[in-house]
Amino acid sequence: MKVLVATARTQGTRSNDFHWCIEGELVRLTEVCSRDQADPDGGCGCGRGFGGLNSHRVTTTAMVAEVPLSRPDYVEAIRSSLEQQGWDPCACCSTDEADDLAALVADWPVGAVVERRLDELVVRTLPAAQ
Repeated sequence: MKVLVATARTQGTRSNDFHWCIEGELVRLTEVCSRDQADPDGGCGCGRGFGGLNSHRVTTTAMVAEVPLSRPDYVEAIRSSLEQQGWDPCACCSTDEADDLAALVADWPVGAVVERRLDELVVRTLPAAQ
């Protein structure tokens, strides 16, 4: 299954990049606070960050990866991460989020590195042609 994972690749492209996730862990688009709602470069950083499902830390760069994960397992990874963080782990919300994330990366090649700018994902770099 094609998903987004945390990566340090291209860190430093922006002066406000950060990478506190575990390299290669599954990531999701986290909620954006009022401080960053109008500006992804706001003081918080949540408007440009991806949240790690395992570490519950954040990074500004994610990579498209093919991982040996079924859709139900992906849904469960999101659901259990939300539950661990104290959110209501609504099964339908986790399913919708998994489907939305998979759809976002469906047309991008494995190895593409992306950044987040509020509700938009932008490709920073594509994998080298083989």
